[in-house]
Amino acid sequence: MNTLRLPVAALLATLLAGCTCPARKAAHQRPTTPAEPVVATYSIVAFDPATGDLGVAVQSKFFGVGSVVPWAKAGVGAIATQSSANITYGPHGLDLLAAGKSAEETVKLLTSEDDGRDHRQLGIVDAKGRAASHTGEKCNAWAGQIVRPNFAVQGNILAGEGVVKAMAAAYEKAQKEEGSELGDWLVAALHAGEAAGGDSRGRQSAALLVVREKGGYGRASDRYIDLRVEDHPEPNHELSRLLEIHKRFYPNLHRNRPSR
Repeated sequence: MNTLRLPVAALLATLLAGCTCPARKAAHQRPTTPAEPVVATYSIVAFDPATGDLGVAVQSKFFGVGSVVPWAKAGVGAIATQSSANITYGPHGLDLLAAGKSAEETVKLLTSEDDGRDHRQLGIVDAKGRAASHTGEKCNAWAGQIVRPNFAVQGNILAGEGVVKAMAAAYEKAQKEEGSELGDWLVAALHAGEAAGGDSRGRQSAALLVVREKGGYGRASDRYIDLRVEDHPEPNHELSRLLEIHKRFYPNLHRNRPSR
């Protein structure tokens, strides 16, 4: 199965940190006040116990948020790393989940070895539906999360707590719609977050990543849905449009929805 982001990400993070500490710790640390823009955003990580699908959806006033926040591996878990994002949380977190750690254990391990933990926000769900989230004390307000069985919602620089509450409610409601699946539920959560005020600075980009074992093109990968809106005045609406195109373009993938 494939970890769905560039393998050089951890190396870049290490070079940016510029530290001379032992290799393992250096690979997962970054400065506590990094020069990169803060990934102010709201996201949801989720697991569908009926199919085994795992996914992440995210929206932000940040260019190309899909290249930073969402990480997932079929049969393993899904991760969203944001705020002053430590992108090594993605591959390292998936490695920990693959080794048998729970979502909560993985959150604790990742943040415990990161001196910048107070600036980080992180959401994880594992392949057993166990979810966990972390919001650092120095994340810009409003920042927080909701964790429930099979999913976690988190956000920072939001209009208020109502954003994550609306996302959680919309996600649960969307599951009752006939013929819908994980990608639909995740996008529904994004729309609800936006309607509740969303990112207090505005909107710019969005992404949807859903992984399924052999769910990708030609059954040759696990990338079932991998859509990004890099720069758009209405990124959530554009993401919905792309998802509908995906369904029409790959009808066999969507028709052959697995069940457990």
